[in-house]
Amino acid sequence: MAIVQTNINYTHEIMMSNLHELNNTYPFIQIQNVGFSVLGKSIPVIKLGRGKKQVFYSASIHAQEWITSVLLMKFIEDYCLTYVNNSSLFGVRIRDLFTQTSIYIMPMVNPDGVDLVTGFYPINSEIYRSFQSIAENFPTISFPSGYKANFNGESFINFHHFIFKK
Repeated sequence: MAIVQTNINYTHEIMMSNLHELNNTYPFIQIQNVGFSVLGKSIPVIKLGRGKKQVFYSASIHAQEWITSVLLMKFIEDYCLTYVNNSSLFGVRIRDLFTQTSIYIMPMVNPDGVDLVTGFYPINSEIYRSFQSIAENFPTISFPSGYKANFNGESFINFHHFIFKK
């Protein structure tokens, strides 16, 4: 049975649960927290492989792009299953890719915004109203009102240093 469900509104809580289950099922994946959102939610990066080539993927930078988190999480699951079965994914031998390439995936850069737009925070909640206030303070940023959840000048993560440090 699939771990990552693609037919639901994805939230940070679901993603973290999926990561826990994926890590229990496929212990060769590496998960590290690289920071926290404005609301204190962890921002994990998953490493697949051990090769010298390095690739980085990120998703849900903008709140309304939450479906990209589901897609990357599903990719992680498919990659892991293919690795265990010693087979190919989209014509690529995953075991070869695993030894040649390190893939880093940050599946949810903006967990506060994702939870906002997927309904985790009710419209009448204090957190939702706070996000609306942030949006109103930055009218020139072309995001829909209420969806600038991680924008407060403190949410930048130096993940380049984390990923590409020698």
